[in-house]
Amino acid sequence: MAKRNNDNQTIEDILKEFVQTNNLQSGLDKVDVREAWANLMGNGVNNYTTAIELKHETLYVQLSSSVLREELSYGTDKIIKMLNESLQKEVVKKLVLR
Repeated sequence: MAKRNNDNQTIEDILKEFVQTNNLQSGLDKVDVREAWANLMGNGVNNYTTAIELKHETLYVQLSSSVLREELSYGTDKIIKMLNESLQKEVVKKLVLR
C-alpha cells in the first residue's frame, strides 16, 4: 500500500515520484529519443528512417537509404550532442546507423 502524504504537493512532484518509484524513466527516455529524432532530423531524414531503438545508452537507427546512412555517419558526434541537448540530459552516448 502506498504511503499517504497529508501535505500539498504539485502534480509535477507527484508524477516524478511515481516515475521514480516504478522505474519508468528508461521507457520514457525511449519515447523521448524517438520524438527528438523526428523533430531534429526533419522530414527528409524521417522519410528514410524505418526503426529507432534505444538500448543501454546506444541509439540504433535503421535507415532505408545507404547514401543517407553514409552522410549521417560523418556527423554522429554532432547528432548525439543535439539529441542530448534536446532531451536536456545525457541519454545517448553512442549512435549506430544501420
